[in-house]
Amino acid sequence: MWSGWRGLRHRAAKLTQSGAIPLAGDIAAPGRWVAALPQLDAVIHMACDFASDMEAVDRRLLDALLPALAAQPRRVRFIYTGGCWLFGETGDEAATEASPFRPLPAFAWMVPHLARVLAAPGIDGVVIHPAMVYAGAGGVFSRFAREAVAGGAIRVVGSEAVRWPLVHSDDLAALYALALEQARSGESYIGAAVDGLAVGEIARAFAKRFGTAPQAPQIISADAIAAELGEWARGRALDQRLSGEGEGRVGLAAHTYRSPARDRRA
Repeated sequence: MWSGWRGLRHRAAKLTQSGAIPLAGDIAAPGRWVAALPQLDAVIHMACDFASDMEAVDRRLLDALLPALAAQPRRVRFIYTGGCWLFGETGDEAATEASPFRPLPAFAWMVPHLARVLAAPGIDGVVIHPAMVYAGAGGVFSRFAREAVAGGAIRVVGSEAVRWPLVHSDDLAALYALALEQARSGESYIGAAVDGLAVGEIARAFAKRFGTAPQAPQIISADAIAAELGEWARGRALDQRLSGEGEGRVGLAAHTYRSPARDRRA
């Protein structure tokens, strides 16, 4: 059985169409729905609201969910989602699953949470760290597309030279599916197709695609984006390279990723 929790009705409809059985719930109030969980084989936790209390919300969710999963009649695989910003600035050396964490302060709480999942008794805990996720509808590039359509300069945080590791949403979904089937309990995996692409190159490509003038992006500071969106948004200024070819990939079937340079949906 596949179950999904979404706040919007149209997303619940999409889950139903894909063969899932949606259960309405709020991650900030897990006590209202954890008791109604059916028998499960696996759970994928990808929810985060990016609010100032996201650490407390996630902690309460784990407090309720982990013992409930451990009490299931069959051993449940629980996949927890970390993220590329837990690895901090990497410079020219690509971070792998074996690299130490240097988390963005806004997400430092996630490190002990994922450690808790990996060590939790009675379940098979697994962690996936996605790179910056793009999709046909935009994903992490959606702001670039909006600003390009509006006709103004596309804003880039920090510098044009800042590199973002990237993965297409379809490829990331395939990695989660592989992890459900093949990942070893206690392992972590990085989902990255491109280890690092200069954000200025991406912004200029959007400007060219939409005929935006000027083509050169507008550079804004990390302080400015944090004031606009919250402290978590400082991650957009991190210069990173990320590789999923480290020790954590051992035992997981190889998967060919799609490059955004070859993907017309990017």
